[in-house]
Order: sequence, then structure tokens, then C-alpha cells
Amino acid sequence: MGRFFLSYRSPLFLISLLVLSSAVPIAYVIHRETSERATHAFEYYSRGWVRDTTKWDDIGRRFIVSFFDGGLGVIPVPDDDFGDVLEEIQVVNNDGFGKNSSLGLTIDRPRNRVLVVISDALGFRFGALAAYDLTSWNRLFLTHLSGPDSKALADDVAVDADGNAYVTDAIGNKIWKVGVNGEFLQTIDNPLFTSDRWYENLVAVNGIVFHPNGYLLVDHTFSGNLFKIETGDGHRVTVVNVAGGGSLRFGDGMELWSPTRLVVAGNPSKLVESFDDWETAQVIGKFSGITHRFVSSAFVKDGKLYVNHMLGMGYPRRKHLLLEAVF
Repeated sequence: MGRFFLSYRSPLFLISLLVLSSAVPIAYVIHRETSERATHAFEYYSRGWVRDTTKWDDIGRRFIVSFFDGGLGVIPVPDDDFGDVLEEIQVVNNDGFGKNSSLGLTIDRPRNRVLVVISDALGFRFGALAAYDLTSWNRLFLTHLSGPDSKALADDVAVDADGNAYVTDAIGNKIWKVGVNGEFLQTIDNPLFTSDRWYENLVAVNGIVFHPNGYLLVDHTFSGNLFKIETGDGHRVTVVNVAGGGSLRFGDGMELWSPTRLVVAGNPSKLVESFDDWETAQVIGKFSGITHRFVSSAFVKDGKLYVNHMLGMGYPRRKHLLLEAVF
């Protein structure tokens, strides 16, 4: 999520960041960073520049975040939070995965674990899914999805009611299915995942969520398509007809706010609604976060929707931002 083929370590990332930053007037950045937030925000200190995905752990009263430089962290939120800047605590290091990144994550509450995608976000030569216990942070399993023989970008993950995990390949136009105990089950692919326009396949299937009615919703970043994928035998794929408010193009991570409402993180983030079990849908709202920080994922906390901004600001400790999205 939020990758667009750039690793925070790569010269390409740094050059791209410089180009993007130069396009934003310094005065605008200073104004946005020093102005009062228009909506409720959580800020936290970190030693890393890039935090790809954030999810809220309601039982643990903490945020769980994935590190582009590998690993996971938590940000505890005290009950008497008065808006103070919070502190990130690393709970999983890069776990021997070298320069690979931790990207999409999801909380598997019934099994008290978190699932996280581990990926070579620069060379596309490694992809895996790891599971960690939410109490001890011991690793429960590691399932290899791709290796040096074929390029792939393991990206985001969702988990179904039975504990099966689904991981998107953002450059390979496919989805890997992993069993509840970490066993690799199958690869899900479909011609609908591949656009007729070659450039729309540069970043393809990306954000993914599991709907309680028993199917997946998956966005396709560069085409703007939204797919509905049955989790039963055959994995039937249909394209959700999204109207009213434009395309979901450049969408990244997603979060199901309710059975009828889906948030697609991006710049801007979009609120999508469906009343026919996601055969059709409509964009009913948009929210622009702090644009120069780049929104990459979304999550629900206490019934409210928040977006994660990838980039931290400040030195030597970076300050990261989680902002309530009001559509």
C-alpha cells in the first residue's frame, strides 16, 4: 500500500520525493504543518520516515503500524489522552528479512494475531506473509509467496472468517491464498485483473478487505476498478459498477466502515456506498488529508474513520500523523 514501486531506500524514491516536494510550495507545507488540524488527529514520534499501514487494536487500545524498513510497532493510547504526542514502540524487528519492507497488515481478532505482508519493495524478488501473536509478538508462521525467479510485489492482506488470508500482488495481477495455519493454498487470477491499457497494470490489484457476507473487495490502483471476489470454490470475480463521483483511480489501502460503506484511501480518500451487496456502488464523499504526507491506508477507531499518512516530518525523531476523515 502506498508503494508505487518506490522503496524508501532507493535513489528512485529519494529523487521522486524531491520532485514531489519541489512541486509543493514550502510556504504551503509550513502552513499545513503549523495550522490547527481541521479534524481530530493523533500524532506520534517515530525513528522511521515511512509508515505504510496503520490499524486500530480496540482490545489492546493501541495502533499497530508497519515499517517500510521492516518490522512492526505499536502506539499505545492512554484512556486519558489529551492530545499529547504519542510514542511508537517497536515490537517486531525486520525478523531477518534484510532490506525487505513490512507493508499491508490486518488484525485477525478470533485468533489473536496480526498478519503482515513482507515484500521486496525495490527489486520485487521476495514476498511473504507472516503471522504474529498479539500478546507475545512471537512469530506463528511465515509463508513464502514469491522469490528471485519471478517479479512480484506482495502488497496488502485480508483475512476471512475461517482464518484464510488473501494477499494482493500489485504488479502481477493476482492474489495468493494462504490457509489458517500458514499453508499456501492457491493463486487466484482472472483476466479482469489485467487492464487492456498496459500503463494501468503498472500498479494493479492493491487494497483488499473481507466482507462479512463472504467475499473480498479489491481495488485496482491505476485503472480505478473495484472487484468483488467470492471466497468459495471458483472464486468468481465481478467488477463493481461504481458511479457518481468519479473513478477510484489511485486508490490504495481500504477499510470497510460498515457492510454498506467502504473507504478507499488515497489523495483524496473516497467513501463508497452500496445497497445491493456490492454489485453496484456510488462515491458519496471525498476527504483530502495532508497532501504532502501521502495517505496510504485507513482504519476505524471507536466508530470513526481515520487515515494514515505515509511520511513523517522532523529530525532526529519523525512525527507521524493519523487524521480523522470526515466526508
